Amino acid sequence: MKDLQEILAIARGVGKEAAVLLRSYYQGTADQNLDVKYKENEPVTAADIAVNQLILEKLQAALGNEDFLYVSEETYKSELVKHKSSQWVWIIDPLDGTRDFIEKTGEYAIHIALVQETRPVLAVVAVPESEKLYYAIKGNGAFVETSEGVVPLQVSSQKHIEDLTVVVSRTHRNKTLDFLLEQLPCKNQKAIGSVGCKIATIVEQQADVYISLSGKSAPKDWDIAAPELILTEAGGKFTHFDGTPLRYNTGDINQWGGLLASNGQFHELLCQQAQKIIETQLP
Repeated sequence: MKDLQEILAIARGVGKEAAVLLRSYYQGTADQNLDVKYKENEPVTAADIAVNQLILEKLQAALGNEDFLYVSEETYKSELVKHKSSQWVWIIDPLDGTRDFIEKTGEYAIHIALVQETRPVLAVVAVPESEKLYYAIKGNGAFVETSEGVVPLQVSSQKHIEDLTVVVSRTHRNKTLDFLLEQLPCKNQKAIGSVGCKIATIVEQQADVYISLSGKSAPKDWDIAAPELILTEAGGKFTHFDGTPLRYNTGDINQWGGLLASNGQFHELLCQQAQKIIETQLP
């Protein structure tokens, strides 16, 4: 198998190609229309399908199927992961933030993560509308690439807990999450689509905290894996409320419960407070 730096170079190239294709759909220059359909109440567009195909074809052509399993939002089958385990798994979301894509907020992203066993070791997050490519290898730091070059990323620090800004979803909201956000000491909020875009705002020091709380459904592995590594390699933290690390490639694609991402400064305190607030809401 190639080393991780070689694999990252391939993944970055694929991310850039995928961003160009996805942006062509967003700007209406692709040959076909979006052809929006709904799967489990979530929209799927022709762009999701086309970009998914491009990513899988490019990665498999460069890296093959012998060492890697490929799991993507558009091709995932639970039976596949149950019956075919692999030490190395690509977890891919060709279009994170489909609703934002359709509604033209510009806040959509492409997630490409390589997971070893149950933890991400390599990640690429492309944000087409800002023309930025975020990437990381475990233990090597996180970086953002633009037309002007590559810059290392570092989360914010030296703030009071009341001054932290929480990045929140526009669409994936429920009463329990709203109550939790009202009770936390950090009152500043910024509404952003796509988990990838939310984490980008934290590593760009425009926000400090993101909270995910599952309800009838939960975020999936491909929503979280790539952004998590970008954040943690930039000095942040991303855990369950009880402090345990997130795990992927477990046979269950859902990330249930409360998840908290932050610049790390008050991470444990915020997790403890969030856990207590949620417990007061239990019947």
